[in-house]
Amino acid sequence: MDEKADNTIFNDPTGKWTEIEHLPEWDEKFYHVYTAKKFGKWVMMKTLRPELRDDPDMQAMIEKEFEVRYNLASPNIIMINDFDDVPGVGRAIITDDVYGDSLAKLIDKGEVDESILIKVNTCLVDALDYIQQNHIVHHQLTPERIIFTENIRNLKVIDVGFDQLDHLSRQDTRSDIVAFGKILQTTLDACPPEVAQRHSRCRKVAQNAIAGHYSDVQELKMALNDRKASRLGVLIAIFLVIMIVVLAWLTSVVHHAQTL
Repeated sequence: MDEKADNTIFNDPTGKWTEIEHLPEWDEKFYHVYTAKKFGKWVMMKTLRPELRDDPDMQAMIEKEFEVRYNLASPNIIMINDFDDVPGVGRAIITDDVYGDSLAKLIDKGEVDESILIKVNTCLVDALDYIQQNHIVHHQLTPERIIFTENIRNLKVIDVGFDQLDHLSRQDTRSDIVAFGKILQTTLDACPPEVAQRHSRCRKVAQNAIAGHYSDVQELKMALNDRKASRLGVLIAIFLVIMIVVLAWLTSVVHHAQTL
């Protein structure tokens, strides 16, 4: 492909691909990222940088990433739906359209609010849980890799998964939790003071996560929920014990009455 200026729009003469536009601010280490319409539907795509496209190792890398990510299905992770040759772009991984702002950009623009913080505390943790359950090897989570979609601002993690293992090491899973703690702390710092104050408990969770005090994502979730789920479990257990005792007592009373 001839060298093109940033944001140059290509048009496919067949009509399959239209409004193909380079998004340099989304580019990754080995990839260029584009937005486009495929048969009229907005999608995004990533392809090897021009200088890397003829490298067999790089070709194998993008194919491997497609294979790993194609079967992922999480509402908080960008979904891959195709691997196609795109005119003017080359062989590309095609994903759902998730155009919006990264968490890093929202922080820079001073647009982090309570809804963003809540989604970091819930949706991002769910995405992390899914990644670990499926043993996905991925780049470190950073505010740049967390996207809030335009208008609705759904949380989506991008650039997830370049390999899949039989299991992740303890170091890998704990590194994810430390990374989450840093993101949570950064998000709290960017919130309005009154919001950060209402969620002061999250500050402690972030510090504990960074310090490596949580052994897995489930323990992290319990901390974020202030162990309400744990207390509920205890209450249910106590209730069941009481019911068993009451039923046993009633049974003994009925049996005693029948023997009289």
